[in-house]
Amino acid sequence: QVQLVESGGGLVQAGGSLRLSCAASGTIFSINAMAWYRQAPGKQRELVAAITSGGSTNYADSVKGRFTISRDNAKNTVYLQMNSLKPEDTAVYYCNADLRVGVGIMNSWGQGTQVTVSS
Repeated sequence: QVQLVESGGGLVQAGGSLRLSCAASGTIFSINAMAWYRQAPGKQRELVAAITSGGSTNYADSVKGRFTISRDNAKNTVYLQMNSLKPEDTAVYYCNADLRVGVGIMNSWGQGTQVTVSS
């Protein structure tokens, strides 16, 4: 069974840092794009950052200069380093990835991890 498992969320004060991890497990041949999304209460899910298999990245304007996405292809893992956190970063953060499996490409979501930033 293929799945994405996030970790690293928690409660932090404004100005603090957190590092999220998302590991893909199961029978996976390779992983194309990987990304982090977030959803705050009462709001739509939004893209935070994405990274291609070649390492190209893009970020939401609201997190540019504060967040860094990276990946370890050998570990099938994507990371999100979050610095200078603000209360408006509070949300459930979801990992997303395009996984190359036996039947083709499978787009998968993790279960989400809560990030809470106190003022």
